[in-house]
Amino acid sequence: MSTNTIHNNNANANANANANANTNATTNTNTNLRPFPSHTSDCSSMEPVKDHRRRRSSSIISHVEQETFEDENDQHSSLNMNVMWVDQRGAWMVHFFILFFLKVFYNLMPGITNEWSWTLTNITYCVGSYIMFHLIKGTPFDFNGGCFDNLTMWEQINDGVQYTPSRKFLIFVPIALFLISTHYSHYDLHLFLLNLFITTFVAVVPKLPWTHRLRIFIPFITSPAQIS
Repeated sequence: MSTNTIHNNNANANANANANANTNATTNTNTNLRPFPSHTSDCSSMEPVKDHRRRRSSSIISHVEQETFEDENDQHSSLNMNVMWVDQRGAWMVHFFILFFLKVFYNLMPGITNEWSWTLTNITYCVGSYIMFHLIKGTPFDFNGGCFDNLTMWEQINDGVQYTPSRKFLIFVPIALFLISTHYSHYDLHLFLLNLFITTFVAVVPKLPWTHRLRIFIPFITSPAQIS
């Protein structure tokens, strides 16, 4: 056998060995590959993802739902510093000081009669109390985990219990101020109707039990209610 024949046989053997090695490598690679999940696979086994974020209600009049079990535990596990001061008798006296300074302020303004001074005192107090107790929600403190974020200060007072001494006092003050303003405005019809409207719908009605957790969306004044 010639030398060229031997070299050709060796070359053919090496080529066959390389081809077998490539075939084995390809087979191993295909075996290790995992099929990519198909979009057409059965989705019945997939569990729905729950959205725990609060959503805004699109209704003009809506009712805030009850808190979750976790939020109720957070509300009762610690003291709510946002409304603790309301039950203090010293805090009750602050309302009379505010009314006194409002009356003095409007008396010192030129061109305002005594009748309008009492009417403006009543309007300012009622609007200010509405903003404080019924418009602003949540607390300025972060220790409660946001469990009061969807409640107004009035709804936080005494854990929502109706007709407590503090709540009765806060209802009594605007009613008494309305009677005083009506008397010192000499029962002027226009001032009487103005005081009656402001006191009734701004200071008294929002504090009644049937308006508890009730939200009325007023554009540019109130934000849409959040639901769980």
